Amino acid sequence: MKRMVLTLFMLCVGLIAKPVNIAVAANVSYAMDDLIEEFQKQNPKIKIRVTLGSSGKLTAQISRGAPYELFMSANMLYPNSLYEKNIAITKPLVYAKGGLALFGSKELDLSKGLSILEQKSVKRVAIANPKTAPYGKASIEALRNAKLYEKIKDKFVYAESVSQAVVYSISAADVGFVALSALYSPKMKAYKKGKNWVEVEHFLYEPIEQGVVLLKKSSSEAKKFYNFILSKKAKEIFKNYGYIEDGV
Repeated sequence: MKRMVLTLFMLCVGLIAKPVNIAVAANVSYAMDDLIEEFQKQNPKIKIRVTLGSSGKLTAQISRGAPYELFMSANMLYPNSLYEKNIAITKPLVYAKGGLALFGSKELDLSKGLSILEQKSVKRVAIANPKTAPYGKASIEALRNAKLYEKIKDKFVYAESVSQAVVYSISAADVGFVALSALYSPKMKAYKKGKNWVEVEHFLYEPIEQGVVLLKKSSSEAKKFYNFILSKKAKEIFKNYGYIEDGV
């Protein structure tokens, strides 16, 4: 009898699918709910467990053996490094192209573009850490190309990730560089384009090609989510969150 109960218990445990553990760059957090909801329409039994962070820190965790099955990076550099080390089992592919925005919680004269950062009234500028966050690196590139970096670098307030840069732009800084996708989040509807934020001109920085890879610990369920992220439906969702289309 005890054996029968134990066997039934083990069968029940086997029927409970383990969640798919994925590591996701912070900028994608705003679109993740919609992506997972759409994925689960076709795969209702597959649960997705998301860990958010800067791409550099997530890569370090993966390199040390963190049990992630899939990695959605904010650029191609980090997944390429994992692929070269045979930690990723698929060649990195671009799933979205991210854009930058200049954002402040108070209304700003954004007709001046990035030159507003030179004003004395702008004392603090939030920016993601360029050493670990691709959006931070792109922000520095944009400022250098706009000939503003040396003039305003002392105003920087560094955030750990681009999502934290949004928090800092509201609380600890006058304005900040954030992922364009953040401003398409339902939570950010109160902030208006042209009043609170403006896109950073694309020619000022290289397109932020964001790469996805499957990792050694990946399951068949993770493979299904990987295929979905590269699908036409997922691209539509990314577009709805301000990601840049090819050719822009």
